[in-house]
Amino acid sequence: MSSIHTLTRRRMVQAIALTLAVSGGSAMAQAWPAKPITLIVPFPAGGTTDVLARALGEKLQQSLGQPVIVENKPGAGATLGADYVAKSKPDGYTLLMGAVHHTIAPAVYKKMAYDFQKDFAPITTVALVPNVLVVNAATPARNVAELVALAKAKPGESTYGSNGNGTAQHLIGTQFQNLTGADLVHVPYKGSGPLATDLLGGQITMSFDTITPVLPHIKSGKLRALAVTTSKRSAALPDVPTLDEAGLKGFNIGTWFGVLAPVATPKEVVARLNAEMVKVIQSADFRKRMDEIGAEPIGNSAEQMAQQIRGETEKFAKLVKDAKVTIE
Repeated sequence: MSSIHTLTRRRMVQAIALTLAVSGGSAMAQAWPAKPITLIVPFPAGGTTDVLARALGEKLQQSLGQPVIVENKPGAGATLGADYVAKSKPDGYTLLMGAVHHTIAPAVYKKMAYDFQKDFAPITTVALVPNVLVVNAATPARNVAELVALAKAKPGESTYGSNGNGTAQHLIGTQFQNLTGADLVHVPYKGSGPLATDLLGGQITMSFDTITPVLPHIKSGKLRALAVTTSKRSAALPDVPTLDEAGLKGFNIGTWFGVLAPVATPKEVVARLNAEMVKVIQSADFRKRMDEIGAEPIGNSAEQMAQQIRGETEKFAKLVKDAKVTIE
C-alpha cells in the first residue's frame, strides 16, 4: 500500500473517530438526565444553603423530569461536601450548592483537597442573602454601640457563633472585632440549625448568620436584629440599619449561593442546567419564595458566576490576610 493511501486511510479513521466522539457527546447531552440528580449541601439541614437547595430542587425536578435529591454533607466549613463533589463522576448527576464560604476557604485553610476555581464548573448563582447581627432577646443591648460596650466591659465573655471555621460568619465576626476592639470568643458550629438552637437557648451571645434561618425568630421576638452586614439594608428587615450606618464604615459582606458541577462535566450538560435553573430562578413562584426568606434571586450565566468566584476569592484573600485568620 502506498504512503498516500496509508495517509488517506489514517485521516479517514481520525475523521470517523472525531465524528463518533462529537455525536457521542451530543447523544449524552440529549439523553441527560436519565436518572435522579443529587444536589450536595455542605451544611446540615435547616440553614440557608439547605433551604435554597430544596426550593431550587423542587422546581428543577419538574422541568427536568427526574428527581433532584438534596443530600447534606456538612463539616470543615463546607469543604467536605465540596471535596466530595469535586471527586464525583463528571456526568451532571452530582452537583454542589456552593456558597461564598468556598471562596474564603483557600485563604484560611493551609491545606485544601481541591481547588475551587480549577475543580468545578460554575452553573449559576442562585441568590444573594445578607448576613445579620442578631442577639438573644434577653440581651440588654438594643443597638451595635451598646453591644460593643457590653463586650468591652467583660472581655472574653461575649461569644459569637458561626457555621464553622473559615465561613463568612467567622470572617464577619473577626472583622467586627478588629473594627470595634471588642474581645469576642468564636464558637464554630456545623451549620445554622445547631447555631440558632444555642443562640435561642442563650448559650452564645450573638451570631452573624444569613437572614433566612433567623428571620422567623426575629419576627417572633425571640431574637433581636441589630444590623445587617451588607452595604444596603435588607428588604426583609427594612428598619434594621447596616453596620456601616452603625459606625463600622465600609463594612460590606454578604453571602451568595450557587450551583457547580465537577469541572469535566460536558459543556452541553452545564448549558442545559444553567438554562433550566435560570428559568426556575426567574419564575414568579421562586421569586416569591426568595422574598419570604430574605433572599435576592440572581440567575446569572456560568461565565458571570466564574468571574464572581475569581473576584470574591481575591477579595477575601486580602481580608483574611488583614484579619490574620488561619486554620490548620
